[in-house]
Amino acid sequence: MGNLYLEVVTPERVVVSQQVEIVVAPGSLGEFGVLEGHVPFLTGILPGELRYTAEGKTEHLAVTTGFAEVSDNKVSVLVDAAERASEIDVERARKAMERAKERLAKDRGTPDIDFQRAEAALKRAIARIKVAEKAM
Repeated sequence: MGNLYLEVVTPERVVVSQQVEIVVAPGSLGEFGVLEGHVPFLTGILPGELRYTAEGKTEHLAVTTGFAEVSDNKVSVLVDAAERASEIDVERARKAMERAKERLAKDRGTPDIDFQRAEAALKRAIARIKVAEKAM
């Protein structure tokens, strides 16, 4: 087992808090990986898949926006929401994706639609579906 500690925290709960060998996450400048001894850095987190390996087993999480800090062999990830692949309701995620697509298909001049919010909802739904499919 590596000497790298991972913490994934949301406002509601601590999702992961354990020793791991590697962490791969969706950073604001692209996907990044962290192994023991990585240089310290701070980055934004975008909706997507965060995966880590502990005791030879890879786990997958769907994460939303937030921040990650790497320092002293510790990866701290603070996000608005995070779900393990096994916790994701795929049907609910598919419905959310369809609703977001319907909103985004409307004319950009439509006054009642927040297009940025719809785009964010679409990205979250796609990330949740992709991560859930890995658990199937």
